[in-house]
Amino acid sequence: MIVVTAAGGRTGTAVVRALRARGDDVRALVSSPRRRPELAALGAEVLPADLGDPATAEPLLAAADALYLIWPNFAPGEAEGAAALFAAARRAGVPRVVYHSVLRPQARAMPHHAAKDSAEEALDASGLAWRVLQPCAYADNLDGQVAGVAATGVFRAPWGLAQPQSLVDLRDVAEAAVVLLTRNGLDGGTFEAVGPRPLTAPEIAAELSAWLGREVSAVDVVPDGPVPPATDYSAHCRRRMFDHYRAHGFAGSPRVLEALLGRPARTLRDHLAALPVPVPDPAGPLP
Repeated sequence: MIVVTAAGGRTGTAVVRALRARGDDVRALVSSPRRRPELAALGAEVLPADLGDPATAEPLLAAADALYLIWPNFAPGEAEGAAALFAAARRAGVPRVVYHSVLRPQARAMPHHAAKDSAEEALDASGLAWRVLQPCAYADNLDGQVAGVAATGVFRAPWGLAQPQSLVDLRDVAEAAVVLLTRNGLDGGTFEAVGPRPLTAPEIAAELSAWLGREVSAVDVVPDGPVPPATDYSAHCRRRMFDHYRAHGFAGSPRVLEALLGRPARTLRDHLAALPVPVPDPAGPLP
């Protein structure tokens, strides 16, 4: 049985889906007792767990063959919370822990990266058998814009137009997570999960244009106002992240991911091809 935390989020659900596709038993830990029909439909055991309270989470690790630890996206307390959960996993006798980190956690200009860097350090000192997965930004992050792009012909890029990103398909990330959770001989390894080609916003717009069959232009969404205060952790992290992307991009090599998968990583074109093409709204903006 494999335990997946933050299983109600996009990443957690994708990992649960990939594990269940193999027939693995999964205990999906979620943030509240509300119903999770998608996880239940996958056949996972769904249980509420407060990741900030390791004493209550620890019993849910009993008899686990492996733990996939995801901290909720842009949630505070990851450095300390993940370290406490690693300690709980060791006390529970979990034989394998995989931590969902991020590409280049050492880029401490982004606070949520710094938190993952500290968590990786704690994992290394935990006494556990561990692996780390470091994904870059998801191609799936663009999905929420698709309908708007189809209607307006405008792709909005909050990281500017000059610097590239190596967008990775979340299905590839989930499949890589399954490899790390189930395959022997990988302990102590840190594995990057990076898409196959760095793309600037105008290049992404060109891919969207080819998929939609209409012209799409990339527009630079320049930040409005100062960086939100650190007390507003999520907004602060998002702004610091996009400022970093604007200056440096967020690109890497797909070689490690492709070695884990045993095949080429999915391209942005592959990702878009799996989506339903939006139907234009007759009452919407003209092309």
